[in-house]
Amino acid sequence: MTLRLRRSELSTPASSPKMIEKAMATAADMVFLDLEDAVAPAQKEAARKNAVDALRNLDWGTKVRAVRVNGADTHWAHDDVIEVVEGAGDKLDVIIVPKPKAPRDVWFFDTLLTQLETKLNLKKKIGLEALIEESAALAHVEEIAASSPRLEALILGFGDLSASQGMRFGVASDPALRYPGDMWHHARVRMITACRANGIDAIDGPFGNFKDPDGYRREATWAATLGAVGKWAIHPSQIEIANDVFAPTPHEIENARKMSEAYQAATRDGAGAAGAGGMLVDAVAVRIFEGVLERARLTGRA
Repeated sequence: MTLRLRRSELSTPASSPKMIEKAMATAADMVFLDLEDAVAPAQKEAARKNAVDALRNLDWGTKVRAVRVNGADTHWAHDDVIEVVEGAGDKLDVIIVPKPKAPRDVWFFDTLLTQLETKLNLKKKIGLEALIEESAALAHVEEIAASSPRLEALILGFGDLSASQGMRFGVASDPALRYPGDMWHHARVRMITACRANGIDAIDGPFGNFKDPDGYRREATWAATLGAVGKWAIHPSQIEIANDVFAPTPHEIENARKMSEAYQAATRDGAGAAGAGGMLVDAVAVRIFEGVLERARLTGRA
């Protein structure tokens, strides 16, 4: 799998050239041009050309270049992939697959991309990300996570998953009826575990109220604590928060470095563990700390 930084994935309607240009000026790790939910049916076909033009002609800097196509069960999916890849496949990094319910939906896009890459003689493979936003997808998330070598990440899609599960949000207006705790904890843990087991990235889904930065930071922090590496942003104001939350803090980096050095010194002396700052540091702890240091290097904080 190609290693990419995905702390923030900014959603941008492919139907709006103005918004696409604004997205290029942000610090998002990834910008994905959306042909699905953010685009009205009457505009979907025209939006493909906007996506191709943006991929070919705009300065993306170091951003990951992505397009979210329509789902495999729609009549737009086939032409979404063909027109975008034939128009700008050499400039495209990732296609985001919405609403898969089983591995077969990922295979559809994998097979189509293989055919196009061969036909066009593209030198690099285009990666896939898939949204877990249907009850059937969450029920089969382990199979979906293992479904394709192209698959680089899964994303938890809260909106459609809420509808698919029949969740009732109206009761939230009454404090006495609110769900106790994080209603997404199980879904987050299950998806993140499936991703980690298959060596792919786990991305937390969108937070709808972009005027509530504290709420966005809280949800991002919960996801990061559980092992997610990034979160969607539906507004540029959320990007800085995601980039901060999904990178180690200076304290975490300093502590990880100190603990790793203590363990290395102990092993040189023949010990299998070390004590540092009142904490036992053994091989298991070092595995955690090495992950922190690797993340620090990837995000430029090391």
